Amino acid sequence: MCQKENYLATSESVTEGHPDKVADQISDAILDEVLKNDPNARVACETFVSVGLVVIGGEITTDCYVDLPRLVRSVIKDIGYTNPNNGFQYESCAVLNAIGRQSPDIAQGVDTGGAGDQGLMFGYATNETPELMPLPIALSHKLVKSLADVRKSGTLKYLGPDGKSQVTVEYKNGAPARIDSIIIATQHDESVLTQDGKHMTEESKKEIWEKVVLPVVPKELLDKDTKYFVNQTGKFVVGGPQSDTGVTGRKIIVDTYGGAVPHGGGAFSGKDPTKVDRSASYAARHIAKNIVGSGVADKCQVMLSYVIGRAEPTSLAIDTFGTGKISDDKLIELVRKNFDLTPKGIIKTLNLRRPIYRKTAAYGHFGRDEETFTWEKLDRVDVFKKGKVGSLVL
Repeated sequence: MCQKENYLATSESVTEGHPDKVADQISDAILDEVLKNDPNARVACETFVSVGLVVIGGEITTDCYVDLPRLVRSVIKDIGYTNPNNGFQYESCAVLNAIGRQSPDIAQGVDTGGAGDQGLMFGYATNETPELMPLPIALSHKLVKSLADVRKSGTLKYLGPDGKSQVTVEYKNGAPARIDSIIIATQHDESVLTQDGKHMTEESKKEIWEKVVLPVVPKELLDKDTKYFVNQTGKFVVGGPQSDTGVTGRKIIVDTYGGAVPHGGGAFSGKDPTKVDRSASYAARHIAKNIVGSGVADKCQVMLSYVIGRAEPTSLAIDTFGTGKISDDKLIELVRKNFDLTPKGIIKTLNLRRPIYRKTAAYGHFGRDEETFTWEKLDRVDVFKKGKVGSLVL
């Protein structure tokens, strides 16, 4: 976390058609389909995509049957890879299944309620946006979601599924003051190329600014010095898995807070909630958001750590970066008394044994105002507003 008062902060995001996000969505779609039929299943599913190829691997322990090739192809179709000319198409791609069962050595620790792995997890919230997220990542997500929306609605028919955004925000006195730069990289067809075939036309770039950027970016943060870049190589016709491989869990900073705070390293997608990489990260966000949402701090970082086979976290740390109206030690005390941070407690509190995960696999796991994102609910603010230790609430 940058402690300076005046600085630039940058975050990026990617569309649902980016190869890494294709992989994340396939992994989480498999998780959802298994949980739909077996809520107690163990799933650790990873996906690799390349030209005309999808490989799914990992460990799944369940008694239910899932038609994995059919499911994989339906996800790819939903994303928008329906044109064979893209070099990756839902009907023609090969799907290889290399999934096994969870190791019994790991299972014996998880079966008793222990964590499914060791590691550290971070949650964060800041009051600089309505969703209590850092502004650069919030805007980056909105831009790529806008790219997908105008593509799928037919507003900009020449766009392809692959794309990226990047936003740099200038902070003054610790608060967002202006947008310094906006970067869009978007796949497109050849209909918007200049006559030499090397560049996207200025008209299409202007159209992207007007139909993709302006509807989602606060105009009061734009000024004459804001820089805007679209497809700086000139063109972006070849994209998706045709141009780059994709792997589950390779966009963990996009998934979280855009680099505003540390990341423990564990990926989310394809993992059932006994894996604390995922569930404890959601719990940490839930705590941090309720602390900031209660008004007792302007920003808050929560860190948890676990050891495999043990239920209670090995550590809990809270940092409000000097903005807290309650001391960080007091906040830790309140959290310990009012939040069950065992894997079973997190799963129960946040209702995580449900098929709710594919939605999380694109456009961020946090800052989403949707019913299934239970870790985003401001349902525990009274714990911190009262500022006193209460009894355990589940």
